[in-house]
Amino acid sequence: MRYRRFYQTGGTYFFTVVTDKRQKILTDETVRSALRQAVMTVRERYPFEIEAWVLMPDHLHTIWHLPENDAAYSERWRQIKRYSQYLIGRECQLWQKRFWEHTIRDETDFIHHFNYLHFNPVKHGYVEQVSDWPFSTFHRYVKQGVYPKHWGGSNVDFSIKYDG
Repeated sequence: MRYRRFYQTGGTYFFTVVTDKRQKILTDETVRSALRQAVMTVRERYPFEIEAWVLMPDHLHTIWHLPENDAAYSERWRQIKRYSQYLIGRECQLWQKRFWEHTIRDETDFIHHFNYLHFNPVKHGYVEQVSDWPFSTFHRYVKQGVYPKHWGGSNVDFSIKYDG
């Protein structure tokens, strides 16, 4: 099967990246640490802004904004996967070969994916409230006043105040 990707310089993208054979390993401290180090290392050479992130046991979602003169998100993912795999070693295969991306079209599309990403731990049944999931940028956005603390749970208020 031939995959076609859309590359837009300075674009904003929503990504889904999945572990090999859907192993539930991404929230393990060793894997989280390797992934964090890989992202930090790759961002030094290939800058990008992380707008949002959620780490699930067997996949992650993230929204990135690339620099105005750059559209090379595939190279960034290739480097992140390669370096995190190197840090973990060969005893555990971390990643599926591909990833899924969606180009964010406008503010409404951004907010939809931003909310979807942060609500993912509740959707998958890991927690009853988004605030109970520790592996997410949700907590940063609560501190900034974008989300109310109890967003994404019982008696939920799905409105947010994201200003970019």
